[in-house]
Amino acid sequence: KNKREIWRLNLVLSKVRAVARHLLTMEERDPRRIFQGQALMRRMIRYGVLEEDRQRLDYVLALKVENFMERRLQTIVFKRGLARSVHHARVLIRQKHIRVGRQIVDIPSFMVRVESQPHIEFALSSPFGGGRGGRVKRKSLAAKGGAGD
Repeated sequence: KNKREIWRLNLVLSKVRAVARHLLTMEERDPRRIFQGQALMRRMIRYGVLEEDRQRLDYVLALKVENFMERRLQTIVFKRGLARSVHHARVLIRQKHIRVGRQIVDIPSFMVRVESQPHIEFALSSPFGGGRGGRVKRKSLAAKGGAGD
């Protein structure tokens, strides 16, 4: 949507890469490097930014902003076919039509974890998810019902 979101992801990426660079300067057998390195890898894999088979700090340094952008709720809603475009996905999310698990999420930049990705669907209260119809739908039903009497 706007540059501010890209700048924020750039900041996150630079912090992650800075930690990885710092860990690479340490001794390879250093317990702190091992512990913090594994924690960093686990976090990147949990968010789906890094693949399971790329568990090395070198791969963390190779990450790009696009890797983080792909994990945003807005992008995933569009890729799963719930929305016609990225812009439509953003509108659906802001209007509280999308839920992750049982929680309605209305923040397009929400970072989706790998384990919660299959649970992205329309909210139960949403007209798209089988909830009460929207304003136009209810009006047209009322007009049809009123004309028949």
